[in-house]
Amino acid sequence: MSKGKVLFKRYRIALMMLLISLAILLFMPEIGANVFRLTGENLLEMASVVPPIFILLGLLDVWVERETMVHYMGAGSGLKGTALAFLLGSAAAGPLYAAFPIAAVMLKKGASRRNMFLFIGAWSTTKLPLILFEAASLGFQFTILRFAFNVVGIVTIAFLLDKSLNAQDQAELAEIISKS
Repeated sequence: MSKGKVLFKRYRIALMMLLISLAILLFMPEIGANVFRLTGENLLEMASVVPPIFILLGLLDVWVERETMVHYMGAGSGLKGTALAFLLGSAAAGPLYAAFPIAAVMLKKGASRRNMFLFIGAWSTTKLPLILFEAASLGFQFTILRFAFNVVGIVTIAFLLDKSLNAQDQAELAEIISKS
């Protein structure tokens, strides 16, 4: 396949969205202008978040030895790995899309899939600053109850996801991780 076709295939959804946005701008100028304004704001937000994430990924890749990651978060890490995955996900800052490249580096370094799923689940639902805000706004009892349900749900989902991956899925995941 030619390089142009590969690029088109890779970015076809973005190009399709651009064409739709241009059509909206043409037929409904006020809404179209709002679409482009919001798109610009989102791009600026991502541009402010992504570079620090890549710096963090580079440091994680260089500073943390594979043996250390395997010891603390690998397949045989047990409750220690579970707790660490949860703690790292809960203490992390930033939007959820920042968790995925970090999870990929964790897998590349030898973390288990289950701990990677726990990390992403914790990142998405158990952020410490949000828990503190929630406790102040909705009450400590509600926060503890929601947190307990989240922990049970995250652990259950991580276990089920890990067990549901067949050999082909595992091979595809390994290939994707090796390319990153």
